[in-house]
Amino acid sequence: MAILWPQARRSVLPSLNSRLAQFAVLTWLVSMSAMSKAARLLSTSEHANCGSRKMSATKSIQTVSHMDYAKHGLTKDILLSMLRKMIEIRRFEERVERLFLQEGALIGPSHLYLGEEAVAAGAVGALNDDDLITSTYRGHGHAIAKGVPMKPLMAELFGKSTGTCKGLGGSMHVAIYPEKGSVYATAIVGSGVPIATGVGLALQREGKRRVAMTFFGDGATNTGAFHEGINLASVWKVPVIFVCENNMYAMSTRADYAVAAESVAARAQAYKMRSIAADGNDPVSVYLAAKEAIEAARNGQGPTLLECMTYKLHGHGVYDKGDYRPKEEIEAWLKRDPINGLEARLLKANMSTQSDFDRIEKEVAAEVEESVTFAKASPVLPFDELAKYVYVR
Repeated sequence: MAILWPQARRSVLPSLNSRLAQFAVLTWLVSMSAMSKAARLLSTSEHANCGSRKMSATKSIQTVSHMDYAKHGLTKDILLSMLRKMIEIRRFEERVERLFLQEGALIGPSHLYLGEEAVAAGAVGALNDDDLITSTYRGHGHAIAKGVPMKPLMAELFGKSTGTCKGLGGSMHVAIYPEKGSVYATAIVGSGVPIATGVGLALQREGKRRVAMTFFGDGATNTGAFHEGINLASVWKVPVIFVCENNMYAMSTRADYAVAAESVAARAQAYKMRSIAADGNDPVSVYLAAKEAIEAARNGQGPTLLECMTYKLHGHGVYDKGDYRPKEEIEAWLKRDPINGLEARLLKANMSTQSDFDRIEKEVAAEVEESVTFAKASPVLPFDELAKYVYVR
């Protein structure tokens, strides 16, 4: 340390007075001593114990047959609830798309959840009402699945004061609605992962067996925030379920081109974290995978990385045609539409009828139109109130 002191004094402290300089250098010396001690510890038993933790292979839950619903305790009410959520998301998003592209009533960026409804319906459907989620810029579906009313969601898209963020957040932050446990929505790719880890730490200290769930796309798994977040989550064993909605494209870049690992779920092994791969177009597959991960989290067994393979019906954003995707690929995924798939399996299982589906569609259509009427009639936030929402009060 004596050898480093003159160099540190010259390079770090030239503009400080002597008393501050002495304090700063003392702090620096203490931190260097602590780092040296930590390095010695890592080279001995603690490091050896850490290395002995076993890595488990990714568990896979594929499309669940209708004949297995009873075995998994899936009742008609549970299944119709998931179907309804998917239909709510689909019809809401289709209406939003028309408001953008046909009616010109909405402008700005918006990223629709069309085609991915099974992930939100299945994963959020496995949570309790008091569990928490964080969302992304593609958050309309997450919010609806968590029970956020359509009226404030639509009002936010219109920039109205009755919106979830008083019209100040827009589409990419629309899912912020703490009243229903949707605590945050971030437009920065991957940034929700470390935030969810922090939420999980708070829940862990609370000690009430609540869990947090965060959503992100395959592109987010190539960010530093993702790796830092899940590493710390695994170290602390926080009760968080990390849900990757792998729709195969980060904007226009294919995941198999940009992700070097065998799969997103396989990346969990590097952090000694449990991982499950689910069929993201089957809400039952996602539900069962999420249930398993949630139960582990509640019992103090730490986080799980859940990868759900799915597909966007349209492009990255509302104005993106998605014509960089092969036509054959699109057609293949259209045949695996999550809503059509669950309806077909419910009919085969004799757990629902077409009249059940028609009733849900009618009720949802009315709810969506009511949200549009409400949003259009709502006022814009007065200009003199804007300053109230710049800082936390």
